[in-house]
Amino acid sequence: MSKGLWKYAEEAPSKLSLVDPDGRHWSRAELVSEVNRTTHGLRALGLAPGDSVAICSPNCAEYYLIHFACQQSGLYLTPINWHLSPPEIAYIVEDSEAKAFVGHARIEANAAVAEQISVPPQARIAVGGLEGFRDFAGLTEDQPDTRPDERTAGNVMNYTSGTTGNPKGVRRPLPGVDPDQLAGAMTGLLMLFGIQPEADNVHLVGSPLYHTAVIMWSQASFHHGHTVVLMDKWLPEPCLHLIDRHRVTTTHMVPTQFHRMLGLPEEVRARYDCSSTRHMVHAAAPCPPEVKRRMIEWWGESIWEYYAATEGGGTMVSPREWLEHPGTVGRPWPGADVRVFDEEGREVPREERGTIYFKVPDTGDFEYKGDRAKTRKNRLRCEAGEFFTVGDVGYFDADGYLFLSDRKIDMIISGGANIYPAEIENVLLSHPKVGDAAVFGIPHEDWGEEVKAVVEPATGVQPGDPLTDELMAFVGDRLAKFKWPRSIDYTDALPRDPNGKLYKRRLRDPYWEGRERRI
Repeated sequence: MSKGLWKYAEEAPSKLSLVDPDGRHWSRAELVSEVNRTTHGLRALGLAPGDSVAICSPNCAEYYLIHFACQQSGLYLTPINWHLSPPEIAYIVEDSEAKAFVGHARIEANAAVAEQISVPPQARIAVGGLEGFRDFAGLTEDQPDTRPDERTAGNVMNYTSGTTGNPKGVRRPLPGVDPDQLAGAMTGLLMLFGIQPEADNVHLVGSPLYHTAVIMWSQASFHHGHTVVLMDKWLPEPCLHLIDRHRVTTTHMVPTQFHRMLGLPEEVRARYDCSSTRHMVHAAAPCPPEVKRRMIEWWGESIWEYYAATEGGGTMVSPREWLEHPGTVGRPWPGADVRVFDEEGREVPREERGTIYFKVPDTGDFEYKGDRAKTRKNRLRCEAGEFFTVGDVGYFDADGYLFLSDRKIDMIISGGANIYPAEIENVLLSHPKVGDAAVFGIPHEDWGEEVKAVVEPATGVQPGDPLTDELMAFVGDRLAKFKWPRSIDYTDALPRDPNGKLYKRRLRDPYWEGRERRI
């Protein structure tokens, strides 16, 4: 049974807990002491259980200080993608009703965000000097490192974009339990994969902590008594170096990272010993079967996979099972109920495709904050209970293994990032020279998919490079860079039926001829 970060620190305070991107080694006692100071600092701002803290920062030790301070203070933590534009960041800060906002001097957008949010100046905190923010050190200086009184467990409220409109926060009720009790429960996912507490485990974090799975897996590793090695920016050879140097046993990756490591010259890959790896877990994007097969050949049977939703529930597959069922995302993990229903809400037989639904978890219902209509829209009630979907299409094979056919159908997954075409289309359609627009994903060797836009110019507007330059600049001022179209094509008329429904597949499918679009 896992004990949680705080209990492990009491039992073995000198053990290594964190190696941060600057190379500093934090013992368990040092980390917990700073978490306590951060907790007292947030309380001094007047934050109370149920309040929210938003954070927009690259990977750094302070990210975990804020995270665990919220976790033992009954606060909601909202991680924000730092690639977003200032208006996008400001929207999430405001929608989450954050009473404090934590930024970072390296994220230039944060300076502009300060002018667009209602968080008071004393509660705007930044790692490093940033105009309009207090320095992070000012939050914790003169604060005691003692265990705070009246501890109660907090929660993370991640934002997940819908296919239309603004992103929505996935908000669950606070658990109302002691943080130590919650910490032990948080390691349950690791136990599903057979990952044991302590046991010389070392967890590598190479992806941004604003991703739901990345922060979930790393916090569980802390609570499981593991050492966590944190990268600031993921690069293939430095990743291999850290695996070798720290004898890494676990991590959470996306297939693009596999692809890039395999792209290194053989003599470079041979320099690093990866034999320590035990559970190198991947998710978030489709992994080409050949890429996964090569990773298993390289690292051995340590490449695990799962498929899940931010909202709860999922499937998992071991390396050995995957080799027997190539392309599967696994079978439902213990306690999860995953089913496939048709458009009429009837469960379909195996081998037949339909929409994938997860049973609402027993750990507590959730809602999309401020969007009850979306919450209801994604629900299905049947004799087995209440289920929700994120819009993915797939099927179970005869042995009960789940395969994905489409992921949110039109959603683009580029390098593990979810990109929603409707959001880009809405921006393009707001330009006066655009009569109609469609956005979809086309193949990209490295990222899996890239963003393609097809535009029907407004009446009297000539297509061509000048219009493309104008539209690219227009989008660039309004959306994060990873959402920008990489190319724009033009057409006299987009394929719509008389009711206005767009046949997007007619535009997208020619790019995928002869290729499997497993998204």
